[in-house]
Amino acid sequence: MTASRRGLLVLAAGTVVVVATFGVSWALAPDTDRLSDAGDPDNTTLLVGVQGPGPNGNVTALDGRGTVEWSLGGIISYQNVQSLDDGTVLATFAAGGYDDCGPYDPPCKRTGVRIIDPVPEPAVVSERSYPVKTRRNSEVHDAEMLPSGNVLVADMEWESIFVYDPESGDREWTWNASDHYEAPPDPRSEDWLHLNDVDYVGDDRFLVSIRNENQLLVVERGEGVVEVINEDGDEDLLNRQHNPHWIGEGAIVVADSENHRVVELHREESTGEWEVAWSVSGVGGIPFDWPRDADRLPNGNTLVTDTRNNRVVELTADGSLVASYDVPSLPYEADKLPHGEQPADTEGLEPYDADATSDRGFFDRKVPILWLVLAGARDVVALPHWVSAVHVLAAAVGAVCWTWGGYLIARARLGGKG
Repeated sequence: MTASRRGLLVLAAGTVVVVATFGVSWALAPDTDRLSDAGDPDNTTLLVGVQGPGPNGNVTALDGRGTVEWSLGGIISYQNVQSLDDGTVLATFAAGGYDDCGPYDPPCKRTGVRIIDPVPEPAVVSERSYPVKTRRNSEVHDAEMLPSGNVLVADMEWESIFVYDPESGDREWTWNASDHYEAPPDPRSEDWLHLNDVDYVGDDRFLVSIRNENQLLVVERGEGVVEVINEDGDEDLLNRQHNPHWIGEGAIVVADSENHRVVELHREESTGEWEVAWSVSGVGGIPFDWPRDADRLPNGNTLVTDTRNNRVVELTADGSLVASYDVPSLPYEADKLPHGEQPADTEGLEPYDADATSDRGFFDRKVPILWLVLAGARDVVALPHWVSAVHVLAAAVGAVCWTWGGYLIARARLGGKG
């Protein structure tokens, strides 16, 4: 066999590997836009904050069948969203291209809180923001309107939480993470703690997510940190979590992001230790991939933002799918309206039973090196949920075959042997 023919065969083999792997997965992949008989499409609106990638950050409202009601985007990212009583939406954001940059050279990135009015056409009606030193890991990831009318903010730039008056802009209280953790010389220059969430849980207490320490803190005004959940930073309990939901004294639902699952943690009464009482690693035939929000709904179901699968799902305590909504470009957080994320003291948010635990199957687990490549790609471009580490491997095999086959053909032609 000539070198040229061998090259053609190698090229063909690489093409078959890639086409077969991607084609079969596409054909057999479960749909991310599904509604079961248990769904309630006529009385549902889903409000979603979408992070990106690229300039694809948006706030989008979907009806109960997944149809877009309205959307506003075109910036670096939106994260947390909250529907307010007057019909407007409070959203945290990050955007570039600002000239008002304080101590930094323009154009710069700013982050903060926006109020969006969806009527008659969605538009930003007010903004409170500040310039940041670096473009990565410096966003305000979370904010919420408090019963007092003030706004609570999780500030990742300075690793703090604070409350401000939206009318005057004045801060009326701040807690700095450096009061509890040893800070680097300039926390703005590195992704130090990644303080990504804060919720008011009553009695002047706040639940704070410290992602890089795998910890949740309960911070009390005037007292500081009064409780640490996962004090040892055990990755088997929490691993770079997002958006915990305090559903009552001694019970929290949280998106355990790097463990690719949602867990419910209960405080063990006799020891005071927090343990996994319930977990779920996927739904609708699709394993979770970096979920970043989990809310317990008043009907007893759980709403999950499954970020890298580009979907938001509602599931029951036994892991059954109620609804799945396709939301491209890395959704960060979602609320089911009209109730949104229920305050911690709302009656009816019952913890799940401890025997409802599920786990990720062997073939659903992540292959470390290949998965890092895939995760990096998803941060740049929105990929279908069915693209996995297997497809990265197939693409690598195809690339090797195409390179080797091309080399054989080129060598044969240059050498005059066909």
